[in-house]
Amino acid sequence: MSTPELFPLFAKLAGRRVVIVGGGAMATARAKQLAAAGARLTVVAPEVSDGAAALAEVVLRRPFEPRDLDGTWFAVAAATAAVNRAVADAAEERRILVNAVDDPDCATAYTAGVVRRGGATVAISTAGRAPALAGLLREAIDAVLPRDLGAWMDLAEGERSGWKRAGVPLATRRPMLLQKLNALYGGGPETSTRLPPGFVSLVGAGPGDAGLLTRRAAERLAEADLVLYDALTDGEVLKLAPRAHCFYVGKRAGTPSVSQRSIERLLVKAARRGQRVVRLKCGDPFVFCRGGEEAQALAAAGVPFEVVPGVSSSIAAPALAGIPVTHRGLAAGFAVVSGHSERSYGPILDGVAPGSLTLVILMGIGERAGISARLRERGWRDDTPAAVLLGASSSGSASWRGTLAELGSTVLPEEAAHLPGTIVVGSVAGLSLVSGHATQPVEATPRADAQRA
Repeated sequence: MSTPELFPLFAKLAGRRVVIVGGGAMATARAKQLAAAGARLTVVAPEVSDGAAALAEVVLRRPFEPRDLDGTWFAVAAATAAVNRAVADAAEERRILVNAVDDPDCATAYTAGVVRRGGATVAISTAGRAPALAGLLREAIDAVLPRDLGAWMDLAEGERSGWKRAGVPLATRRPMLLQKLNALYGGGPETSTRLPPGFVSLVGAGPGDAGLLTRRAAERLAEADLVLYDALTDGEVLKLAPRAHCFYVGKRAGTPSVSQRSIERLLVKAARRGQRVVRLKCGDPFVFCRGGEEAQALAAAGVPFEVVPGVSSSIAAPALAGIPVTHRGLAAGFAVVSGHSERSYGPILDGVAPGSLTLVILMGIGERAGISARLRERGWRDDTPAAVLLGASSSGSASWRGTLAELGSTVLPEEAAHLPGTIVVGSVAGLSLVSGHATQPVEATPRADAQRA
């Protein structure tokens, strides 16, 4: 036979008599909770702690007697097992609910882990079976409840009065309240971290696919007034910012672009006008995206800001192609290098022992011949696996697999030349841990002037 379910109930005990049997630490803890609820306390025990006595209206320093429960609304048994049983029997005769501390067999009512915020009370009970678990669940609930729940309460209370006057059926009120909260928070009741005006969010857009944005990134876009976005940002991502003016500030090699100082001035100026600004950056804001410089400029100008991390293409591009940047027995670490110029990648590549880790090179497609030559000159084997990953997470994504020697002597097809590329060098580049084909392989032809193949 299954145990009957408990009926959850919140009780008004203000001004009502409650008897606590016991005078120790647990009795004192219950006395504090009940006193906060406004109950008139009577404490019965041969020995009563100073804390419990200070909260009680009546203190009876003697053993419990059944008549102590006469005229009471609720009882707490916080004594020995035998005394708790006597309290439970006396309460049963008088049809009084009793809470027996750490003694569920003697209880007809159970306390709960409680979270109170903004006029709302959330409680959870394990029917006395696992009070420590109830406490952990209470902490978890406290962590996810919105900090501004009081504003929700005020809105709901105000709407309820109007609905009652208009005779709105109870069944239809919940979706109506949800619409009101959506309007208040510009995205939904889950958007509990809505930012104040005059705030900048440095947001990582990930490798491109809107589905790989974090929830926080999507929230920030939904409430943005202005979005400054980089090159390679997918149009589907910008659709998540329907209220915002979206302004392109991207940089592509060989093309005119907005200067970094100008971008920083735009961020500061917009925030000082009271706008919620999103600086949308491909990948992660602090991985080759100059997000650190923008953060410094905002801090120097006294503009409040936050960083919303994104999935860096240095990890995402290999992962989407089925290449783990670390793999037991093959690579215990990886290095991410900017490959846009020899001055950037040269000293780093020179300091890496051949085959010791996975190399992930961003923005290095145009330098792949020099990278290949430099690594081979430093002792990397010609047959070291290598991969070129183009347009990671986009519908036109493509990949090339070969060896380090071939990397330096291949010409990628023109139709893939415009795609952002990631180079991976190391044993893991020989793996392809995907179901089906995540990217389309591309044909590469040898360079006519290749010195080594």
